[in-house]
Amino acid sequence: MQLDSFEVIGGQPLKGELQPQGAKNEALQIISAVLLTNESVTISNVPDILDVNKLIELLRGFGVTVERLAPDTYRFCAGTVDIEYLRSDEFMRDAGRLRGSVMLIGPLLARFGRATLPKPGGDKIGRRRLDTHFLGFQKLGAEFKYDDAKDIYYVEQPKGGLQGAYLHMDEISVTGTANVVMAAVLTKGKTTIYNAACEPYLQQLCRMLQRMGAKIEGLGSNLLHIEGVEHLGGTEHRCLPDMIEIGSFIGLAAMTQSEITIKNAGVEHLGIIPHTFERLGIKIDIQGDDLHIPAQENYEIQTFIDGSILTVYDAPWPGFTPDLMSIVLVVATQARGSVLVHQKMFESRLFFTDKLIDMGAQIILCDPHRATVIGLDRKYQLRGIEMTSPDIRAGQALLIAALSAKGKSVIHNAHQIDRGYQHIDARLNAIGAKITRV
Repeated sequence: MQLDSFEVIGGQPLKGELQPQGAKNEALQIISAVLLTNESVTISNVPDILDVNKLIELLRGFGVTVERLAPDTYRFCAGTVDIEYLRSDEFMRDAGRLRGSVMLIGPLLARFGRATLPKPGGDKIGRRRLDTHFLGFQKLGAEFKYDDAKDIYYVEQPKGGLQGAYLHMDEISVTGTANVVMAAVLTKGKTTIYNAACEPYLQQLCRMLQRMGAKIEGLGSNLLHIEGVEHLGGTEHRCLPDMIEIGSFIGLAAMTQSEITIKNAGVEHLGIIPHTFERLGIKIDIQGDDLHIPAQENYEIQTFIDGSILTVYDAPWPGFTPDLMSIVLVVATQARGSVLVHQKMFESRLFFTDKLIDMGAQIILCDPHRATVIGLDRKYQLRGIEMTSPDIRAGQALLIAALSAKGKSVIHNAHQIDRGYQHIDARLNAIGAKITRV
């Protein structure tokens, strides 16, 4: 029997240190990039989570040798790759269950001339189109087909191979930019990508590719210049700490009135995240590369200078990441004051608010993109209920709500949380939480 629910006894103050895992969204890009070379690539600080482990299994299916050198460190060698694996039922089944499998297309197309992808799964957070990826490959000359009946994407190099080009991305897509970058580094000529994503994780991918011999300019900006090379070599790479998990821990400390120190948080890569939580009234002390969140009786949401209600909205980097909007919403429920949460980038991410309302939160869902939260200022503690996690980030937000609530909560679909957070129950129990897998 699969242990797929968390039973949570809330209302316990936590105390101690938490070490963030390696970044999920970075690891999915970095691990896909090992297909670009026939030499060894060693990657450390890899999170032990479902989505990453599934991607590593897909690489094994292609014949990539995978050695686990330590719990968080792997050595990959894509010296011999069985490209026919793309046609297998096994690939179709496994790739279809993992949204991250889309990151394999760029490397496969660039090095082996073709790639296939079933329509990938992942979170139910609204439409997440793949057009940006395929439009990018087509600009480089790739031939693209979509089989409507089978829901399969096909992409192939033309006779003379891919050719560098000028690309103006139609949306600032992190995975779309990463995919086109991985294709362009082995493409003849010069590729320019404008309106590129510039997340720290994308910068990390570009730095790793540079160490492998790629010629990329413009890191950290939205304009990338890539001069294609004939082949890439091996390298070593360490993933950054996961900024989404760090934001979750900041919210957890505030909601449960806990004193928590987040160790080795990669503070210089967190962008606007600490500031956004400070605007919700949460005290954060930066101590070297650690974040210390003191236990707070109350926290008060700031207003804008003219006294109008604070709006927190998501935007592509260096704006506030959409993956933390669920956490902001939960944290605001026990603050003093009100906030408008505007989730611009995905249209179904706020639908978990009904569960928070059942727990006693005061939230007005204005439309699929906006919710107004009227903080309870701890006058009424949330109450434990039985609920189901709809996606990774909402699952973590509901877990935080349950840890702050009175009595017992049960969260079904716990594997959704496991997809993005490694051993979260054990790590939180170590600092005083009461979470049981049932």
